[in-house]
Amino acid sequence: MAIRVSQKGWVVIPAELRKKYHLEPGAEVDLIDYGGVIALVPLFKDPIRQGFGILRDGPPLTQALLDERKQEIGREQRKYKLP
Repeated sequence: MAIRVSQKGWVVIPAELRKKYHLEPGAEVDLIDYGGVIALVPLFKDPIRQGFGILRDGPPLTQALLDERKQEIGREQRKYKLP
C-alpha cells in the first residue's frame, strides 16, 4: 500500500488500518527507524492492561524457567564433576 508524503511531511494512514489498529484521533504512535525501513508502532494507553494475557496460549513460563534451570544445574555438575 503506497501513501504520499505531503509538502509539510504529513502522511495519511488509510481508514482500514486506523480501524484495524484502533487509531482514534489523538492516538500516539512511535516512529522507528530500522535502518532503511520506517515503522509506525501504536503506543498503548495502558500497556500493562492491554498486554495482559497475550502469552496465555503458550506453555507456562515459570515451568519453562524451572526446566531450563534443571538442565543448567546438570551441565554444571557434569562440567565440575559435582555430586
